[in-house]
Amino acid sequence: MSGSTSDTPTPTLRVDPPHKGEGKGRLERLLRPRSIAVFGGSQAAAVVRQCLKMGFAGDIWPVHPTKAEVEGIRTFRSVAELPAAPDAAFVGVNRFLTIEVIAALAERGAGGAICFASGFLEAGNDDADGERLQGELVAAAGAMPVIGPNCYGLINYADGALLWPDQHGGQRLAQGARGVAIITQSSNIACNLTMQKRGLPVAFLMTAGNQAQTGLSEMALGLIEDERVSCLGLHIEGFDKVDGFEKLAKRARELGKPIVAMKVGRSEQARKATISHTASLAGSDAASDAFLKRLGIARVDTIPSLLETLKLLHTVGPLRGFTLSSMSCSGGEASVMADSAEGRRLRFPTLTPEHYARIKSTLSAFVAVANPLDYHTFIWNDEPAMTATFTAMASGGFDLNMLVLDFPRNDRCSDADWWPTVSAFEAALKANGASGAVVASMSENLTEEHAADLFARGIVPLQGIAEALDAAEAAAFIGETWARPVAAAVGRDTDAPRSGNRPQGGKATLDEAAAKSLLRDAGLAVPLGRRAASVAEAIAVAEALGYPVALKALGVAHKSELGAVRLNLRSGEEVVTAAADLLPLGSGLYVEKMVPGGVAELIVGVTSDPLFGPVMTIGSGGVLVELLKDSTTLLLPAARGEVEAALKGLKMYPLLQGYRGRARADVGAAVDAIIAISGFASHHADAIEELDINPLIVCGEGQGAWIADALLVTA
Repeated sequence: MSGSTSDTPTPTLRVDPPHKGEGKGRLERLLRPRSIAVFGGSQAAAVVRQCLKMGFAGDIWPVHPTKAEVEGIRTFRSVAELPAAPDAAFVGVNRFLTIEVIAALAERGAGGAICFASGFLEAGNDDADGERLQGELVAAAGAMPVIGPNCYGLINYADGALLWPDQHGGQRLAQGARGVAIITQSSNIACNLTMQKRGLPVAFLMTAGNQAQTGLSEMALGLIEDERVSCLGLHIEGFDKVDGFEKLAKRARELGKPIVAMKVGRSEQARKATISHTASLAGSDAASDAFLKRLGIARVDTIPSLLETLKLLHTVGPLRGFTLSSMSCSGGEASVMADSAEGRRLRFPTLTPEHYARIKSTLSAFVAVANPLDYHTFIWNDEPAMTATFTAMASGGFDLNMLVLDFPRNDRCSDADWWPTVSAFEAALKANGASGAVVASMSENLTEEHAADLFARGIVPLQGIAEALDAAEAAAFIGETWARPVAAAVGRDTDAPRSGNRPQGGKATLDEAAAKSLLRDAGLAVPLGRRAASVAEAIAVAEALGYPVALKALGVAHKSELGAVRLNLRSGEEVVTAAADLLPLGSGLYVEKMVPGGVAELIVGVTSDPLFGPVMTIGSGGVLVELLKDSTTLLLPAARGEVEAALKGLKMYPLLQGYRGRARADVGAAVDAIIAISGFASHHADAIEELDINPLIVCGEGQGAWIADALLVTA
């Protein structure tokens, strides 16, 4: 690969330029140019060469101080000599000269520029000039859009406009056709994506670079406005702006153009060493995941799954639900399909008696009818028979119908007998008005030519069983989210007044007595309790509260690990013994009324994320919270439905429902308590660094849910 741009992780912090616009208007000329200026040596020549090769119909203006022509096109000596202000420019000179060129382009009124050079803010502390030069670059650009620096640029396959300094494997989009748009924060990944042989039609491919001025969300907003774009794929290293992504998701829904993202960072080890359980569970990736879910942007983990999901979204869009059918002429393939759905929300529903009978009537008595279906080879290459079976199967109202079909390699074999199967499947889908996909168990067994034929028939060509199910799950998630109202903006609860600016200074950790006093005063469900400084005072408080009581050492973060808790104390003598043991462990004692009738324990915590604001974690509570890792993360403000869905998604939720004859829990009270905690955290968002409630004891039906322990760290 040619070029000097690096492939290092890009920072998420960037400087916003003055008078910054957004969406299609500001980026229109850059994304869909009619004239392109190029600056530099070999990279600039490659841009000219690629535009000519792709049949760009606009003007190409190379700028070079000494050469008379580039790729047979006359050159100009400077920006001032250009016939007019270019719509787009590729700036492939060194980082110092880049700033001069950008300033000249902005002064001339150019539509925007791609900055190829590296050595700006992405260079980090190793380069003292990087941060200064990035600021100068942004200042030089002014209101003119700049993509990068440290990026390869833009491929517009719809118009044949390539601001791209290297070879690529894509092809021009046919006139009147639609394709996907992809934006990545890695130029190398972008190069690789152009080489895909999966048949995915691409309208635009763009790299973001270090986002000095124009962020990924703004680029995406500009691309989805194009009528030739069907859906959007993103490779995200870091979010540029929260509100930018919120605007993007809202506009995508309005246009009916779904988004799928591959957000890297799941393996990040940068979880802070904090004193709360919540912070260890709610790492930055958990917050990112919650953010994408809130926006209705599907998340996948691999590049193949990203491409397969884009193929499904391009062809059929979001799915209405999570139900699938599968057909194959192999029991082995049927078993693999069934097993691959385990642990997913996707389902292969059991056939109803009526549906079973319809399918059974089309097959041999030796065929066991089920979903997934092994239709055997009795009807292979018998198109009418296969059409009857496939039509009966697809009549079940599934959200997506899958036909497992690996094509033979054409260099040594013939695929002639496979096409009657495809035609039968096509007819079955059309007869039922159903959506369908052909799934090859191995990606190499469905070629680019096969994919093109399937796309033309309205059938999604999916490569790889795991990737196919990733795609179906992603599309179903988008459909589910789009069926709900748009979520409130992250971190801005209009119903909860804020407590003012975040205080300056270090953190302060409140002990349990102080934290619970604040929560109780705010109306949250906290058992009665009081601080005690001596054994005698502990006895007095216990007598006033009434037995049984709990006794705890104050000033201890993880009490259970140090034996700093005594429960169910039923007499003064028990309090005396416990108090004598606990006093040396902390800064005092806390005596609290015991919570009777506990059915289950939850953890409910809030941490302050520098990007998303307050982030709430809900999970299985108690001493094994970090071992079990049964938790989910929500961004605030959280609606009641989100909290209910979060609880239902926990592995321990059956305990709340009365698992194996146990008492049913007061789930409504648990939801009320979590909503109240959310409101408290939103109200004091400027002051709260961490809030850790573990456990929230959920009692039997009608007995409430109570905050049994609380840790609060203030900013």
